[in-house]
Amino acid sequence: MASPVPNKAPSTAERIRSLCARPCSAIVAVEGLDPTPTPVHHLLRDGSFAITVPVGDALHERVISAGHAGIQAVLEMTDYAPLPLREPVRSLVWIQGRVREVPGSEVSVMLDLIAASDPNPALLQVNSDHALMRLEIESVVVADSTGAESVPLSRLLGARPDPFCAMESGWLQHLDSAHREIVDRLAARLPQPLRRGRVRPLGLDRYGVQLRVEGQDGDHDVRLPFTKPVDDVSGLSQAIRVLMGCPFLNGLRARGV
Repeated sequence: MASPVPNKAPSTAERIRSLCARPCSAIVAVEGLDPTPTPVHHLLRDGSFAITVPVGDALHERVISAGHAGIQAVLEMTDYAPLPLREPVRSLVWIQGRVREVPGSEVSVMLDLIAASDPNPALLQVNSDHALMRLEIESVVVADSTGAESVPLSRLLGARPDPFCAMESGWLQHLDSAHREIVDRLAARLPQPLRRGRVRPLGLDRYGVQLRVEGQDGDHDVRLPFTKPVDDVSGLSQAIRVLMGCPFLNGLRARGV
């Protein structure tokens, strides 16, 4: 029996979970109101999102007035590239559903639940100048340079964040500023026409590296997949050396070292 072909990119659900697991720009949009920033946007195990909004804000007042019925809203999360690119947005996620206030008797328990996996300092604002609310998910849509895709809630709950999502931004910034030789080696893997543009590191995950080519004819995103998914820093280091074409992949040393 033939071996299964390894994935060459994270699933859309995995990408969303990774975005939820790191700081990102997020707003709550309601018809007739200005968008409201939400510093907390945490996916709960039951398939709803915990969000926070400023106390006394127009959105907060409308939710309070609606009572148990709640109001329709859209949580928009923006995935920005960690480098100053010509087009900095890597993807947008729209989560539509109904927002209700979390009852006071449940706030402390929910805060402890969130903090156990995501110790976001913004949680300390709850019960002072922010209110904790729950967004019951009705639909999830992701859009990027390749188009838009709807993601079933069951698939989202079954996915896990990428093991490198927390280090991705710092690693790419360091790679771009201090190790341009690695970027150049990776760029050598690109089709010849794309090498004429400005090549920048765009993304990193357990399946490979993404490069952004800013050319005169527009931007082009190219994925360089690893031979197999990796799960730790050691495996990541070796996978990148393979992409670079490094001959010393298994601890071999150059002659004279």
